[in-house]
Amino acid sequence: MANITRNDPFSVTNFDPFDEVFRGFFRPVRIENSTQPQMKIDVEEHEQNYTVHAEIPGVTKENIHVTIDGNQVSISAEVRKENEVKEGTRVLRSERYFGSVSRSFALENEIDEAKAEAQYKDGVLELILPKKTVSSAKKLTIK
Repeated sequence: MANITRNDPFSVTNFDPFDEVFRGFFRPVRIENSTQPQMKIDVEEHEQNYTVHAEIPGVTKENIHVTIDGNQVSISAEVRKENEVKEGTRVLRSERYFGSVSRSFALENEIDEAKAEAQYKDGVLELILPKKTVSSAKKLTIK
């Protein structure tokens, strides 16, 4: 009795006509799909300030830029990733990625830029953004 297998004729990932012929001669090199790096951000609001945690792994702190304009916060980073897999003296795979990631968001209150603090450790950027004190409206007397 014959074995029946299901084959999708439009699938490119499962089709390899030389798989059976050259099985055992070559070691397969698996190239994983890599997506564009993304920056994940957590924002917490406290009574006197905001705390922002941004995950930016694989970046040096010199390549991270933070700008504050009123209540608008922008974080950008230049990402450089190199990955090389060697076996002995042969290079099986070499991949490089150079690019940038950025995020911008608006907060409810304006930020006091002079008192803002930033710290980068273990791939996480932590920002402490103090809220500006709201000055009360001044009533003008008409002369």
